[in-house]
Amino acid sequence: MKLSSKYLLPFVVILITFASCKKDLLSTNTDPNSVSVAVFDPNNILTATQLYYTGSTDNAIEVEETEIQGAGCFIQHWASTSAYYFGDKYLSSPGGWGSFFDHVYLDQVKNAVDLYTTTTGKPQYANLHQISRIMKALIFERITDVYGDVPYFNAGLAYHGGVYFPVYDKQKDIYTDLLKEVSEAVDSLDENADQPVGDLFYSTSGDQIGEWKKFGNTLLLRMAMRLTKVDPTTAQSYVNKVQGLTMTSNDDNAIVPHGTNDPLTINRIYRGIGEDGATQLSGQISKTFIDFLKNNNDPRLPVLSYVYDTSFQPGDDPYNPPGSADPADQFGLPNGYDAGSTSHGIINYPGYLGNTNLYSRPSPIIFNATAPTLVLTYAESELLLADAAKRWGIGDAKTHYDNGVLAAITELSAYGDAGTISDEDAQAYLDAHPYNDADGLEMINTQFWAATFFNEYEAWSNYRRTGYPVLVPVNYPGSQSPNAIPRRMEYSTVDKQVNSVNYNAAVSALQGGDKITSRVWWDVQ
Repeated sequence: MKLSSKYLLPFVVILITFASCKKDLLSTNTDPNSVSVAVFDPNNILTATQLYYTGSTDNAIEVEETEIQGAGCFIQHWASTSAYYFGDKYLSSPGGWGSFFDHVYLDQVKNAVDLYTTTTGKPQYANLHQISRIMKALIFERITDVYGDVPYFNAGLAYHGGVYFPVYDKQKDIYTDLLKEVSEAVDSLDENADQPVGDLFYSTSGDQIGEWKKFGNTLLLRMAMRLTKVDPTTAQSYVNKVQGLTMTSNDDNAIVPHGTNDPLTINRIYRGIGEDGATQLSGQISKTFIDFLKNNNDPRLPVLSYVYDTSFQPGDDPYNPPGSADPADQFGLPNGYDAGSTSHGIINYPGYLGNTNLYSRPSPIIFNATAPTLVLTYAESELLLADAAKRWGIGDAKTHYDNGVLAAITELSAYGDAGTISDEDAQAYLDAHPYNDADGLEMINTQFWAATFFNEYEAWSNYRRTGYPVLVPVNYPGSQSPNAIPRRMEYSTVDKQVNSVNYNAAVSALQGGDKITSRVWWDVQ
């Protein structure tokens, strides 16, 4: 979906009008019979915050548009000949690049700040408040990783603080505060205090607060490892701090379940018209990713990918569609091609199958209305620890690598019996791909890329941090980053007009300007 001017102008007018009225507007238009934040149970805000984080809301468009069509294509998990998938060819798409920015502040940040504010200083919500600090950090880490400098310290305070035009804070300052906030929150969690009932991650775990401590320490690890190029000293200090305190098995994975009413469903992959005039299932898996799985005899291949029969149409049963999961039938779509008849048209690709609908797509096992979202996992944690061990000798790289590879394969049981891969098959894969210290960083981070399919922002961030896996960028006419995988996304065109003073100040600090070729603070060359 492209940003339309018919939505932009009213949005600008509303914000300007709202800003001019400020506190008078709030006091004049308060419904005395409404439920205020003073009496509303903040446990419900935690539920909303976690659900919004997955994109499982009416604003799920940002998952499709910015994460899959953008970052997922950058990292060559996804590919498409459709112009909607601007990240496939690094094309100009102001509305697409900024879609995540537009939506995340309206829902994720708003809820996270509400949760934080309404639980501050209330002993009955002691743990919920600490969890709110961790959730805020989880959300803001992703925002700043995508764009760089962003509103942080005063973000989400229009209602609570009358801040309608927040400044864009430096990413260095944001990361410093994120690390502090999560560290303090983890240290403050108390098993004897409240047990939040609105928690989608861990309320049924049996050790809710213990699980949140592991989650927080794993998030600290991830944030610290982001700094390996720009501030290795700080990175090492936090890695040392969380040794033995991160996730210890797939039972610790943070997972959000979904129901059939969530709009993030299999129907989101239908878009456009194929070259045969029929409805096209837009959004294939990249040839890069399929080839990696096939060439390595990866047992995840038949779980993750599926070739839908060309007769499959929107409205058909997404749980039992005609098609094949046979590894021999899986073929990935090459990145960087369009649906035209030029030299960059897919019809001119050597070995073209004759119809884009014959290429692999995410399987109905993992891409359906009730499939869960894996937010942060033990596999990611172990592979990050392996990276730290290889770089700095903190722990044993091989042990963490082995744990990470096995966990990344067996974690797919979260998708049910159809996603379950046996321990024996996982071990056979590991035996065939043993850790080799000479190629340690490449092996570890290539496995991280394989483990984060469908967690595209994270896969892209880790690629920018490490340079792995080794990917061949596309070269397409009109590309905004020719022959180079983009390093960030452009800011919101809405905020450019609504919050122009602070936007311009942020852009002036970007070396190269508001471009997808510019680099965020931690992504030094």
